[in-house]
Amino acid sequence: MDTTGAGALIKALEDVGCEVIFGMPGGAILPAYDPLLDSVKIRHVLVRHEQGAGHAAQGYASATGRVGVCMATSGPGATNLVTPLADAYMDSVPIVAVTGQVARSVIGTDAFQEADIRSITLPITKHSFQVTDPADIPAAITEAFAIAAEGRPGPVLVDLPKDVQSAPVRYVPAAPGNRTPHPVVSPVQVRKAAQLVATSRRPVFYVGGGVIRSGAAHALLKLATRTGIPVVTTLMARGAFPDSHPQHLGMPGMHGTVPAVAALQRADLLIALGTRFDDRVTGSLPHFAPDAAVVHADIDPAEISKNRLADVPIVGDCHDVITALNAVVTTIPDLTPWWDYLNGLRTTYPLGYDWPADGALAPQYVIERLSTLAGPEAIYTSGVGQHQMWAAQYVKYERPGSFINSGGLGTMGFAVPAAMGAQVGAPDRTVWAIDGDGCFQMTNQELVTCAIEGIPIKVAIINNGNLGMVRQWQTLFYEGRYSNTRLHTHNRVPDFVKLAEALGCAGFRCTDRSDVDGVITEAMTVRDRPVVVDFVVGQDAQVWPMVAAGTGNDEIMAARGIRPLFDEE
Repeated sequence: MDTTGAGALIKALEDVGCEVIFGMPGGAILPAYDPLLDSVKIRHVLVRHEQGAGHAAQGYASATGRVGVCMATSGPGATNLVTPLADAYMDSVPIVAVTGQVARSVIGTDAFQEADIRSITLPITKHSFQVTDPADIPAAITEAFAIAAEGRPGPVLVDLPKDVQSAPVRYVPAAPGNRTPHPVVSPVQVRKAAQLVATSRRPVFYVGGGVIRSGAAHALLKLATRTGIPVVTTLMARGAFPDSHPQHLGMPGMHGTVPAVAALQRADLLIALGTRFDDRVTGSLPHFAPDAAVVHADIDPAEISKNRLADVPIVGDCHDVITALNAVVTTIPDLTPWWDYLNGLRTTYPLGYDWPADGALAPQYVIERLSTLAGPEAIYTSGVGQHQMWAAQYVKYERPGSFINSGGLGTMGFAVPAAMGAQVGAPDRTVWAIDGDGCFQMTNQELVTCAIEGIPIKVAIINNGNLGMVRQWQTLFYEGRYSNTRLHTHNRVPDFVKLAEALGCAGFRCTDRSDVDGVITEAMTVRDRPVVVDFVVGQDAQVWPMVAAGTGNDEIMAARGIRPLFDEE
């Protein structure tokens, strides 16, 4: 088939199964947009900012398990994708970014809208290509999709000079690549892990996002139920194990539940599955789980023993590892004393909150009711800050892929475009973006995209009038000196209801506890356009429990000034 490089690009994307591209045209990518107009297999969603395209691709990938795709022009269009690429790299999300580039003849001359995006993104992608021969485009796209999806998932960038896109070429489909098989799980290491389980007295499953990425949630449920071992799920693993299950202790880490943090600290065995011992979980690393042996399973060998030395390292896909453990873990220790201790902490230190003295809404209550009314079949996204932690704590997650957020990079503005991508990928599910008033003001322009494209996401703004998490730190560690954290949104600057309506959405405001259920229910009935609900909450609500940065998990505060004494075993 005679075509151009751009035509080969679109045909190659069709051949690898691309269904949707989130993007924005510009000069250097314009050749690709001409054949895209004729594609009947690929839907293009025209975003209002390239960062929104990248986060939407992440949301799509996380909701579907497929590779998300975004596209941008050269220079600022490409550099606007840097944040989503870094975010996807940190959180192991498979996306492919296609960027235009200036013509080959002027690369390196500081031509108009030139940026060396390949070099810029090398540290934050699994691979970055620059294709200089149009005949290589099909193979590059095929390989990019394979790299993004295989092993530890992540982002890949394909950079296409404008003249390469415009050059004539005969389209030859790329041969299917030799898919890299999962690493073979060592039976010796699995048996060693089983021996540690058999002799442990205080084991815990420390579950990370790799369990979700590998589709291992069902296998984990089987293993945990059979062994009776407690389970904690990190921020990126919320939904990997049902919140309703009696063995689930919740989320560990800086804002984890007291029982989850205590389980890790007092364990004699950590069975770490698809997790990387992130500093937000471990706190001060030398003081983390001091008496625990570690079984660490991960598909990325670079993560094993990177932060905490593994006594039994297992390289492999989490699904394969957990399946192997299910086959060999036969001796189960008596965990009655261990559960007595943990259940005592559950009783003494449940999650809880106070209502603001000024009569404003409690943000935790809003999110609790949203969880109840939207239910576990909904998909929830969040931005970053207090509302993200409350979404992790107070939404009840029962299935993998139901909570999509920015964990490793902590990107404000993630929620709305990620919800847009998730809704495109899962059109039959309700998608709620739980956002803060600070985060919402970074990327709310994508609601225009949603309104025009018929993407009926719902946004719950937890409006505390401030950069809430920063204010919390200023309260606790800077003597209440609130430097540049007030946003004035309590004074309706901007007025989120009017803004929502101007962006083509339905807009609601809720200020009273008695109206919360009614407003959420009404928002749920709107299906023909996006919905924004402005929940006006107290400005001084804080996220508890909390482990201050740089301290050990033993110093967790269940509330201000209240430190559980874990040595009361």
